[in-house]
Amino acid sequence: MSSQDRAWADEAVRRINAENNRSADTHLYSVPLPEHWGVQLYLKDESTHRSGSLKHRLARSLFLFGLVNGWIREGTTIVEASSGSTAVSEAYFAQLLGLPFIAVMTRTTSPEKIDLIEQFGGSCLLVDHASEVYAAAEEVATTTRGHYMDQFTYAERATDWRGNNNIAESIFGQLALEEHPIPRWIVVGAGTGGTSATIGRYLRYHRHGTELAVVDPENSAFYPGWRDGVADFSTGMPSRIEGIGRPRMEPSFVPAVIDHMIQVPDAASVAAMRHLRGLAGLHAGPSTGTNLWGVWQLIAKMVADGTQGSVVSLMCDAGDRYAGSYYNDAWLQSRGLDPRPHEATIRDFFEKGSWPGGS
Repeated sequence: MSSQDRAWADEAVRRINAENNRSADTHLYSVPLPEHWGVQLYLKDESTHRSGSLKHRLARSLFLFGLVNGWIREGTTIVEASSGSTAVSEAYFAQLLGLPFIAVMTRTTSPEKIDLIEQFGGSCLLVDHASEVYAAAEEVATTTRGHYMDQFTYAERATDWRGNNNIAESIFGQLALEEHPIPRWIVVGAGTGGTSATIGRYLRYHRHGTELAVVDPENSAFYPGWRDGVADFSTGMPSRIEGIGRPRMEPSFVPAVIDHMIQVPDAASVAAMRHLRGLAGLHAGPSTGTNLWGVWQLIAKMVADGTQGSVVSLMCDAGDRYAGSYYNDAWLQSRGLDPRPHEATIRDFFEKGSWPGGS
């Protein structure tokens, strides 16, 4: 690397760290539950990042990783394969550094996310199927002589799982004064697998008794791959819940750090997302609903066992990104998603404190 390239990279790292230094941590909300259950639920609201989602953390780490490895230089075109939110966040950081950005996504990505990418100066290449994004992104990077960020490979290694202000360290810092500062469960979804890998490793490194549960939507390869111990499992089918679930087991998904997985019906994700707004006044996206469907099952088990403690999950992004899709009844009907039976299950759970089948 020339002295000119090194000077540009030094300035780029300074800009990213300065952006982080200007940013407050995200809120950890307490969600109201019946007091006699003896369980506290906390949601970490990642929608308050400047780029609007949990993926802001990943994008920052990926840019720093690319810079310190010498992969990103002045004028480098940044390319990513994404289901939307990572691309929004990477477009934000590319604009911060004055770099061109191209996102490769499926045509089903919400128009709201595409608009945000373009607002941050990025451009979008849309493909028909989720399995096509990898090769298309590699081809764009080769053609432009740019850098393919490849979140699905590098997410688990770009973030320092021991600490360094990662999301796990932030959660435990914010819980320090709570009644149960070491949660019984942390519940997250998997898109790249980077968040679950970071949290799972952090829990083991710090010897916390907390268990990690990962929720997964229909069609995704993560749950069956974890269940059956098949590292290269593939469904070849796209997830209908934006931001989580993949047609194949991704390199950043680390099954061994996961204690429990729950497969969540897609319509149940929508039901839980909508229920949250009435319960806590939080307007979230569908992946947050997937988290909550798993949360309710785990809390029901705690109540049944008489186990007191806390549970933590993530509000991954805000619901306004999905006004024309998951919050639109006609859109849901056109895709065969009916949240009403699952909404009834949630109402019944809050009335009785138990889950159907006792799970």
